[in-house]
Amino acid sequence: MISQKKLDEIAELYDAELTAGEVARELEIAVTTARRYLRLVRQQRGEGRATIKIPKILVFDIETVMMEVFVWGLYKQRIPPQNMIKDWNIVAWAAKWLFEPKGMSDVQTPKEALKRDDKRILTGVWKLLNEADIVIAHNGDKFDIRKLNARFIEQGFSPPMPYRSIDTLKACKRNFAFSSYALDFLCQKFGIGNKIHAGYDLWKECLKGNAEALSKMSEYNIKDVLLLEEFYVKIRPWIKSHPGVGLYMDVEEPVCDNCGSVDLNFTGSYYTTQVNKFKAFRCKNCGAVGRARKSEKDVEPVNTGIVSVAR
Repeated sequence: MISQKKLDEIAELYDAELTAGEVARELEIAVTTARRYLRLVRQQRGEGRATIKIPKILVFDIETVMMEVFVWGLYKQRIPPQNMIKDWNIVAWAAKWLFEPKGMSDVQTPKEALKRDDKRILTGVWKLLNEADIVIAHNGDKFDIRKLNARFIEQGFSPPMPYRSIDTLKACKRNFAFSSYALDFLCQKFGIGNKIHAGYDLWKECLKGNAEALSKMSEYNIKDVLLLEEFYVKIRPWIKSHPGVGLYMDVEEPVCDNCGSVDLNFTGSYYTTQVNKFKAFRCKNCGAVGRARKSEKDVEPVNTGIVSVAR
């Protein structure tokens, strides 16, 4: 939540009749965040309509520890399930609500790490997922979400309430031919920063219940989330089929599906399908390109039902 001190600062800018964009530049925050803060000021003063609902977008990351198994050698081999001594588990998680200053995290205690008991720390991340409208993770669809679901069901949790997922790894592979899709590589490429480098020994020490190693693992995890948030904002305008942010805002005016901004520039261009066309726009806040939901054609085209074959 925003502090009263920060809200008072926003109120001064509101009284100076600054726009949301000007407030964003003054405070070096996102326009959507500035707009939300201005609405809070108006709500406190009883001005205008009720606060517009803002979608709850969660940026998160998890860390898991290795399995222990019996093997016959160091060569490549298929290890049968009966050779497993101890299964993997989640050692730490970190998360933050998009554009909010405060993050959240949890890590196993030394005793929990020795027992490979992750039930306590799962409770916190389950509550966040249960509350979220949209979640963001790098390789989240294939790894983080499925790993969490596996631990949730094993530890007796019910499924979280429905949420939409944005996988930044998938978005990158769909749009860009980078030399690497590792988050560390991409963040360094764009000058966002770099991950805390942790070697294999850190994971081994965590399994031993080393309190210092567990603390370092948590720091490593938190840094990943901070980098991921900035990287997501960087590629957000390029994400096709981005979950419609406007659906969660209860607004009647057109908004950008990628960031929720109402500051749209209808350029005179069109998005076309085989049989229809829609006005296209560029969002002045995030730069994403979108289209109107209503077709420009009021009547059915003459060649209705006639389209080229798909193959």
